[in-house]
Amino acid sequence: MPDRLVLLGTKGGPAIRPGGPSPTSTLLDLGGRRIVVDCGLGVARGLVEAGMPLRELDLIFITHLHSDHVLELGPLIHTAWTTGLDHPVTVYGPGGTGAVWQGFLASLAYDIATRIADEGRPDLESLVTIHEYGPGLVLETERLSATALRVDHPPVTDCFALKFESGNRAVVFSSDTAYFPPLADFASGSDILVHEAMLPQGVESIVSRTGNGARLREHLIASHTFAADAGRIATAAGVRRLALNHLIPADDPAFGESDWRAALGETFSGELIVGRDGLVIPL
Repeated sequence: MPDRLVLLGTKGGPAIRPGGPSPTSTLLDLGGRRIVVDCGLGVARGLVEAGMPLRELDLIFITHLHSDHVLELGPLIHTAWTTGLDHPVTVYGPGGTGAVWQGFLASLAYDIATRIADEGRPDLESLVTIHEYGPGLVLETERLSATALRVDHPPVTDCFALKFESGNRAVVFSSDTAYFPPLADFASGSDILVHEAMLPQGVESIVSRTGNGARLREHLIASHTFAADAGRIATAAGVRRLALNHLIPADDPAFGESDWRAALGETFSGELIVGRDGLVIPL
């Protein structure tokens, strides 16, 4: 299995619109493991279309508990189970992830019990282990390690950037964050940084379409990173490749790839990848 990164869902925020991209989820094949990072709406379909049989589900990491990152956690595992999953799956997430999983099990209790009795499936709850993590080393095996850094995403306190390392390769995900200079040290020397990005000129468009007016604008500016600043983080970290993800806006026809490239023209001179759903990035 070649090491690769697949951007399954690249839209910032939970809303979906006709023909638009899906919320955040990513597949990372690294060190012989299949790692799903975040489970926004559409992750199961995205994995299948990326060529991963759902029964191969292995490791899941949740960066924080906003719905566009965790809404399909339970449904992904359940759908994998109905397609033949019969081995343990480990989920790493911030505090509260266990409650999300238990709530899902409770909501589907009738279906799960019926399928176990009627279809001979293994007990779903016993297949899944939840580890709630904080800053620092999250996972360490012979071929793979994962480390977390708390980032600045108010009002969410438990929101974490993640670094995955295998051999001499390192992949870093910013998660959702305001401009956060310590992230540059965390990502230093990585092969690729996957960083959220927002266009200043797109904020008003989102506010007008979504509602909530001044309050939504205040949240976006306080909690997310303008594209130029994502470039500053990547340059300070010395990374060769920067992939823009969790795009704000991602589904407005008034803005395209040229706008994102122009926004980073003065802050990042390496290989810039503007995310889109289904994009495969070899490592």
